[in-house]
Amino acid sequence: MATGKHRTTKRSSGGSYASTVTTIVFVCIFLLGVWMLNSNSYASSNKPTNRISQNSSARYSFRKVPIAFEDNPGDLPEDAIQPDDGSGTRFDHPGSGSNETKPRVDKQPHVEKEVEEIQMPEESRMTENRNTERIPKVDNTTGIEDHARKGEHQEKKINKQTHVTGGDKTSVVNNEEQSTSDEEQEKSENDMKMDAIGGNDKGGMVSDDEHDTTEDEQEQSQKGETSKDQTQQSEEKPVESETHSHKETKQPAEEVKTESDTNTTVIATIASTKDSKVAAGGSTMMVDGSSSGIPMESNESKKEWKTQAGESVNEKERQQQDRSDVAETTAYHKWELCNVTSGADYVPCLDNENAIKKLAGRHHFEHRERHCPEVGPTCLVPIPEGYKSPIPWPQSRDKIWFHNVPHKSLANIKGHQNWVKVTGEFLTFPGGGTQFIHGALHYIDMLQQAVPEIEWGKHTRVVLDVGCGVASFGGYLFDKNTLTMSFAPNDEHESQIQFALERGIPAITAVMGTRRLPFPSNVYDLIHCARCRVPWHKEGGMLLLEVNRLLRPGGYFVWSATPVYRKYGEDSIIWNEMSALTVAMCWELVTVTKDELNNVAAAIYRKPESNECYSGRKKQEPPICKPDDDPNAAWYIPLQACMHNNPIGDIERGSRWPEEWPARVQTPPYWLTKSQIGIYGNPFPDDFKADYDHWKQVVSKSYMSDLGLNWTNVRNVMDMNAGYGGFAAALKDLKLWVLNVVSTSSPDTLPIIFERGLFGIYHDWCESFSTYPRTYDLLHADHLFYMLAKRCKITPVVVEIDRIVRPGGKLIVRDDSSTIMEVEQLLKSLHWEVHLTSSMNQEGILSAQKSTWRPDIYATGS
Repeated sequence: MATGKHRTTKRSSGGSYASTVTTIVFVCIFLLGVWMLNSNSYASSNKPTNRISQNSSARYSFRKVPIAFEDNPGDLPEDAIQPDDGSGTRFDHPGSGSNETKPRVDKQPHVEKEVEEIQMPEESRMTENRNTERIPKVDNTTGIEDHARKGEHQEKKINKQTHVTGGDKTSVVNNEEQSTSDEEQEKSENDMKMDAIGGNDKGGMVSDDEHDTTEDEQEQSQKGETSKDQTQQSEEKPVESETHSHKETKQPAEEVKTESDTNTTVIATIASTKDSKVAAGGSTMMVDGSSSGIPMESNESKKEWKTQAGESVNEKERQQQDRSDVAETTAYHKWELCNVTSGADYVPCLDNENAIKKLAGRHHFEHRERHCPEVGPTCLVPIPEGYKSPIPWPQSRDKIWFHNVPHKSLANIKGHQNWVKVTGEFLTFPGGGTQFIHGALHYIDMLQQAVPEIEWGKHTRVVLDVGCGVASFGGYLFDKNTLTMSFAPNDEHESQIQFALERGIPAITAVMGTRRLPFPSNVYDLIHCARCRVPWHKEGGMLLLEVNRLLRPGGYFVWSATPVYRKYGEDSIIWNEMSALTVAMCWELVTVTKDELNNVAAAIYRKPESNECYSGRKKQEPPICKPDDDPNAAWYIPLQACMHNNPIGDIERGSRWPEEWPARVQTPPYWLTKSQIGIYGNPFPDDFKADYDHWKQVVSKSYMSDLGLNWTNVRNVMDMNAGYGGFAAALKDLKLWVLNVVSTSSPDTLPIIFERGLFGIYHDWCESFSTYPRTYDLLHADHLFYMLAKRCKITPVVVEIDRIVRPGGKLIVRDDSSTIMEVEQLLKSLHWEVHLTSSMNQEGILSAQKSTWRPDIYATGS
């Protein structure tokens, strides 16, 4: 009994103890619940919203965090490129950076410190049950990328807004209220914000107010907070690029974090697809709602613009070839040297020996025309032994390094005519030519004295030099503020075009053969031929009729050749036939001027401005071209022995002479009015002005200082996707020239470029360009690769860039961030030095420089 009683007593004591503990636990839980309830109520009133209205009364402040840049070699200051909100927040594609720049998930202990630093106004507590605020819709009638309109909501306008996050709790911070000193600092930073991407473009394509966009309630609820699984997945696996397939997929927004010394984390929410950021005016949107300044062509406006691919029957057939397999990997490339006969001078579309062997004939110089490989080469062209950095302009006009273009045959053939001479380690150019042995300047002055209306550099701004030799004529016209496109075939006059480009003179390899030259109609102010060896008078004047197509109504044709001043033998026969042909073409023989110093003469003809003479001819030879023959179609179009009627309507292109230079560079063409939608989706005059302002801003605020370019060493420049030529126009005051390339699959804006007093050429970048290796100092590719993605692989295009650019030359690429990543990988595998890569809202910029690296092995075959 005693034992049982003892057990009973002990059991009773233990129950009392347990009851006491239970009571304490319940009290603690109750207190904890009360505390948590208060905390949740506090957090609920500040639940983050995806968008904040411009008129929101809530005001916040936050402490700025320094930014860390990726791949910064020290050429630029750390704050050289800032995001639009001035916060120093980095906006990167989640897969574009190195491991150090990947997003980080902060640990829970940071929450309390961040909450303490947020200044929360009393009014913000009234937003507890309001998840989002509505933003007005944008009128999309001006034209947007089709894939952006279909099911994709555009970026919302968020004025200087960031998200401060710790653990699972997120609070919206609006930094509109700051002290005076903070505002001044922010203003200074915003002046530099994303200059390289064009974010500071106050004259940009569209204004903030034009692009306030809408968000439905369903989308808002989906974008409240990102789950941990989604966050971890976005950190571990880069978002797949949508560049090559415009699928209408929605992906959760990515949160990119940077961390300061005080562990304050600033977050910027960026859209994960490029399509959702296309603004109504054709520009891309920044996080703060402003225009990025990067113009994007509008699919809606493209319907109103012709393209060379659409105009050329041959080009249509070429594009119907199987190019469906455009997917590729850039992870690894085994680079090899091109194993070709032409060696270091390899031009793939001119040195295609297999295609040339299959030609039926060569009487019309078919073997000098373009015959491109079916697949773009991916081998690398070797660099000549002893190659040196080119001599800068203007010294290069007089001499170049021999080992850069190690060819002596032309000096042996034409040395007595002062074309070129070998002088020690240099090739020297006395400035002469077959028709102006004593110098081009005297000859140029003689032409204007004969016809004062030529007025070099004002009335006559853009010139075509046929059969140019080493291009001394065009080289000395620079002194007259006149641009000259020089061309000659890759013939027995070895490397004459390569000499011209090494001298810093614009030139391409081309021939008057069986196809039209790659230029639109009615664009050249003057066309020149000095002993160019072109049989103008033969086959119904087919080749002279091509000159007629290119020459602006009222423009001049200068023919300086022996038939002009030798009236015997074959020369006399050619003169008579040429005279009859030009009369039949209604050309006026303005004068035949003699050059006593050089003992030569030149005949100067003028193309009519009306069609009265054409209709009044007794014999309709040469005939007028058929109405369906588009004079502007020029890509792989065969020549025809016919003439096109001159444009005579008040708003027909070519019916008026352009304004004098330099006014014409900034004047919208008269034939494109507000009723015409520009390529970026706005009425053309607005489109044109915004494009010009944009490029002036980008060039002056970014390209001149932030990309590490030494512009004193830049002479030969190519804009690979030129649009209206705004990039070239912004560089017009520098001692350089820009060849504007308009892609055959892009809106045909090349006539506009010529109207501005600039020049350019049509080209399909799925093929190699008609130039020698190592001929350009700078290539500029604005959204080129994005445009090419569905038509051809990127690797051959990058290899072509490597072929064209000189060792030490530069490349600037502006494109979507996934494409920038791909191009960057390829360039690094080619041992290019990448100076800068930066991205924001899936828009990026890359600046790189070519090295002298070449692989040691040759390819097994060409």
